[in-house]
Amino acid sequence: MDTHGRRPGGPRVDQLHRTLLRRRKRALSAADVAVADLPKVRIAVGAAALGNTMEWFDFGVYAYLAGTLGKVFFPSSSPGTQVVSTFATFAAAFLVRPLGGFVFGPLGDRIGRQKVLAITMIMMAASTFAVGLLPSHASVGLLAPLLLLVCRLVQGFSTGGEYAGATTYIAEYAPDRRRGFLGSWLDFGTFVGYSLGSGLVTVLTVSVGSDGLESWAWRIPFLVAGPLGVVGLYMRLKLEDTPAFKEEAAQAARAAPGGTAVDEARQSGGGRLKEIFTDHWQAMLICMGLVLLYNVTNYMVTSYLPTYMTDTLDMGDTTAQLLVLGTMLLVVLTITLVGRTSDRWGRRPVFMTGSVALIALSVPAFLLIRQGGIALPAVGCAILGLLLVTFAGTSAATLPALFPTRMRYGALSIAFNISVSLFGGTTPLVASALVAATGNDMVPAYYLMVAGVIGLISTVFLYETAGQPLSGSRAMVETPGQARRLVARSRTAAGRQARDLWIRLRGRRS
Repeated sequence: MDTHGRRPGGPRVDQLHRTLLRRRKRALSAADVAVADLPKVRIAVGAAALGNTMEWFDFGVYAYLAGTLGKVFFPSSSPGTQVVSTFATFAAAFLVRPLGGFVFGPLGDRIGRQKVLAITMIMMAASTFAVGLLPSHASVGLLAPLLLLVCRLVQGFSTGGEYAGATTYIAEYAPDRRRGFLGSWLDFGTFVGYSLGSGLVTVLTVSVGSDGLESWAWRIPFLVAGPLGVVGLYMRLKLEDTPAFKEEAAQAARAAPGGTAVDEARQSGGGRLKEIFTDHWQAMLICMGLVLLYNVTNYMVTSYLPTYMTDTLDMGDTTAQLLVLGTMLLVVLTITLVGRTSDRWGRRPVFMTGSVALIALSVPAFLLIRQGGIALPAVGCAILGLLLVTFAGTSAATLPALFPTRMRYGALSIAFNISVSLFGGTTPLVASALVAATGNDMVPAYYLMVAGVIGLISTVFLYETAGQPLSGSRAMVETPGQARRLVARSRTAAGRQARDLWIRLRGRRS
């Protein structure tokens, strides 16, 4: 004892006591755990995936018709210039995607996810349908490619709010332990849409030939988007907003029932954007790196590879189309398995494995694709497909978890679309231009390797979220029994932590 009756080291013990108490986690109560409405979860996943299906139906059609569209809208150019011009129009849509993200993302955090997703569905369907009605260059001259550009810009603006909104919607409905599996259905819709679009073009090519395709049949795939959009809009109008958004809105209303100027500023687009870039810049950079990894691989395989095989490698149109279509079917068959695996192993291990494999296998894959015949190019395409599915099956569960509920849609929309616009959508244009400039047909492989390095660095800084509640949201389980067990385990863990705290403090005082 000292002269004041305290044990030696008392201040240090007090400091330790305060530190341990700060680290102590409160046990969960029944109010901290939500039980998912599984029928609503299934409807939400289906409605969100259908929008992605329609978006990528258009991408598949555009990628497979790149050569034909070049002849229809840019007939005075050389074949190489036609392809570059077509992909430049394709890339132009991605230049306005960040603008769509800046508009639709914060709007979805203010008025709700469901309303914004209905708006984006209408715009996507209308602009894609309009492409099928456009006159050719032979009919109206320069006005034809300008009208095509306008339609692509509207498509790009609308898709700026589509993927981020759909991933947010599914993530906020999904039980925590199945978020990877359920989220993978969104990208399942992506590749089903691409497969349907590319498959339809392949059937038309075989049925009517190149001349018929160039004359009139190229319009058919775009016109199909009209009925698809009506079905998708109907499903989305029947949806309710997510439980997480409803709880966030209710908490905001309780915190400021009358509304103040400060609250209005925080809810405004400008207030949200400032908060996103100042308080969440690390998550934004991680998100952009992972999006770059996924989308460079995605657009290299889905949008550039068909043209690469036909124009650069002089492969037959039907052969190239069937190879890529087979690759997409492989992705479709394996994507939900990857999503389920990420729930069990974690998001970081899956992303890290995929990044390393992309660096190591891109060159061998393209060397195989360059070989003659069918078998070896098919193996090369399959390797690229398996690399792609590693990222596709994991992204929809990983990206929304980087941000809190009150700004999840906005932050994800902005980060996702900036990265896609700069690196993903420009991949076909950059790759085709580099191959033309250098004469080296292995450039696409090197491009993928760079994406793998960036993805690997991003994954190093990614924190694991598999099985954890979304930031700012309650824990989400599938059944009331799971909720009771989770609360019981939480109370047991809190009791053990309190016991360990008492033992440590007693040991320091003795």
